Amino acid sequence: MSDGQAEIQRCIDEVETQGFAVIRDFLSPSILSKVRDIAQSMLGRYHGRNNFEGTSTERVYTLVARDKVFEDIVEDPRIMAICDHFFQPNFLLTASQIINIHPGESPQPFHTDDTFYPIPRPRPMIGLSTIVAVDDFTVENGATQVIPGSHLWSDEEMRGEYRRGSGELDAELEKNAKSTARSVEMPAGACMVFSGTLLHRGAANTSDSSRCAFSNQYCEPWARTQENFYLASPPEQVREMSPRVQSLLGYSIHPPFMGQVTASHPEKALEPGFVPPIRRQFS
Repeated sequence: MSDGQAEIQRCIDEVETQGFAVIRDFLSPSILSKVRDIAQSMLGRYHGRNNFEGTSTERVYTLVARDKVFEDIVEDPRIMAICDHFFQPNFLLTASQIINIHPGESPQPFHTDDTFYPIPRPRPMIGLSTIVAVDDFTVENGATQVIPGSHLWSDEEMRGEYRRGSGELDAELEKNAKSTARSVEMPAGACMVFSGTLLHRGAANTSDSSRCAFSNQYCEPWARTQENFYLASPPEQVREMSPRVQSLLGYSIHPPFMGQVTASHPEKALEPGFVPPIRRQFS
């Protein structure tokens, strides 16, 4: 087994057992520098609207379509191999965003990233998330906190897990979560990979500087995605992307025919001059 294969297997094993793993050298120094420059050029325009997004946190969505460097990172071979292990073929990208936590931000509620799929727990993950550190993650600047092993908890053990728009964790779980949570400190350029069923949160930023990261999240090919990339990413731009990224954005079929476009493969919609069949019928 090569070093690369061994690292992928380590990540798979750790995600299965504790719910998360860290790839410390995920971005090269040159790619990290480029990511940091591009991220800074996009920040300063968007702020969260509630305690989940963070009122002192900036978020930039549809990151995959904003620069080629992010498009390439979305299909990183290590992440694709991990997703191949956990998901059925033609899995999808469900979210792609920058998260920049400013000083003074309060902690998020503990939550899971695939909580909106109402399938009883314990269950296999439907989503898998990555968080890539653009700045060093420290306890002081809001490093992501996780509850190891919580990806295996039942619905009863979750006991009122935070669901967006429906309230907070119940008091007992919140107390236990705070006592068992672990801050994932990691250097800039590292990537945390974790199960969509893992309880985690962005922690409070008590430092005097912001903490920037970006998150790409993936899901089973039959699940509805968080971001609607069909509408958010112009087809003429998607046309120039790699076949793998096109598939991740939904231009693919989950057998036998989920995702079809009037009985045709959705990749046909990327062909120059494509006219939807229903429009041709009435033209």
